[in-house]
This record gives sequence, structure tokens and C-alpha cells, in this order.
Amino acid sequence: MKRFFTLLISFFFGGCSSDISKHTISKIPEASDISYCSNTQTLVVANDEGRFYEITAEGKILSETYLGKYDLEGVVCEKGRFVFAVENGYILTVERQTLKQNLIPIVNMEDISKKHGIEGIAKIGSDYVISIQSKNKKGAMLAMLSLTDSEAIVKKTIHHGIIDSSGMDCRDGKLYIVSDKKDKLYIYDIQNNEILQKAPLPAIATEGVALDDDGNIFFADDNGAVLKYTLKELDIQTKGSGK
Repeated sequence: MKRFFTLLISFFFGGCSSDISKHTISKIPEASDISYCSNTQTLVVANDEGRFYEITAEGKILSETYLGKYDLEGVVCEKGRFVFAVENGYILTVERQTLKQNLIPIVNMEDISKKHGIEGIAKIGSDYVISIQSKNKKGAMLAMLSLTDSEAIVKKTIHHGIIDSSGMDCRDGKLYIVSDKKDKLYIYDIQNNEILQKAPLPAIATEGVALDDDGNIFFADDNGAVLKYTLKELDIQTKGSGK
């Protein structure tokens, strides 16, 4: 009987490991966030060591760039630049053609506890939203930013109650927020402060999420990988929430 349960456990966890391996498309150390670049149909992956990688949707690494001693915790890919969230309270913009950097302080951070770090960034309209990671619902929040070349101003904070939010993406005004602790994806309506859907995720160290234009969803895994699934595989409903 003991041997039976040993074999059963081995089969179960071996199957999970095999499934994750099947969906791993790239190996990137300490991957902390990921963003889809619509104009080039590529992905940019940030890591905790101040590097970013541009990869294809199939996982081929096209470039690797070292920016400096930054703990990059979030990234948004725009047509002409990358916008990174730095854990200690800065926004770093990098021009895609020249790699020119601009380090911008975030001001009006009084409502954000120093014990809770920045763990993701997304763009909504002309503003940006950063995720403030917390192990409890009370401290779990978003901060809306207005960004200029000299400062990022906190316009308001929103308490969403999603524990350990580690990364997010925005599609059609809805936020797709991942929780590392809960291994879940939350589709969140920021205007109405409402969670529209919860979807279970593979048991990985999820640090970032990105959706492309073809029904795929990508995850940055802190253990050193980028994973690719279809929305259908994970039973994620995007009707009225995404593209």
C-alpha cells in the first residue's frame, strides 16, 4: 500500500512537472515580468538583475540588454520605449532604438508602506498603474500614476484585496492580475473595483503575465522561465474583458 501511494504521488507531481516543461518556451534567469509588444509581435522580459530580454512568441531570445543595478519588477512595452517599474520607488524609461535611459522618481507615495514593494506595472489609457504587493488584503493595492519626464505622480490608490499580486497586464480596460501565493489569475475591473473572474494557474513562481493578440497568455516564472499557454487551456474567459 505504501508503495502504491509513493507511485501515485510520483505520477501526480511528475505529470505536473511535465506539463510545465511542455509550456516552457524560454529560459531567463529571475524573470520578474513580461509584456507583449504589439508593433513587433515580440515580448520583453525583465529580470531582477537589471537586464531585459526581447524574445519571439515562440521563445527565441533576440536580444539581451544590461541596464544597470536595478531590481526590475515590471515592464510595459510601448511602440518607441520600454517602461520599467523599479522596486525601490522609481520608473525607468528606455528608448527602444537608442537604449537611452531616464530614471524617474515616484512621488506622493505616502499611502504605500515601505514594507510592500512594487511588483508590476501596466498602462491604462495615458496613465500607468503599479501593483503594491502585500501578504494581507488590507495592504493589497494599486497605485495610479501620471508620468512625465521628471516625475511619476500617484493620483490615487485602489485597494483590490488580491493577496501577493506579483504582476499584471491590461487588455481593453481590464487588468489581468496574477497572485503568486494563490496561483490564480484575477480579471479585475478597475473602474468598478470588482473582480470579474478567478482562474487557477499552474503552480509556478508567477512574477508576470502578458496577453498577445492571438489568444495566448505568457507567464514570467521567478525560477527562470517563460511559459506560454492558450487562454482556452486555462479556461480564461475574455468576453467583455479582453481582446
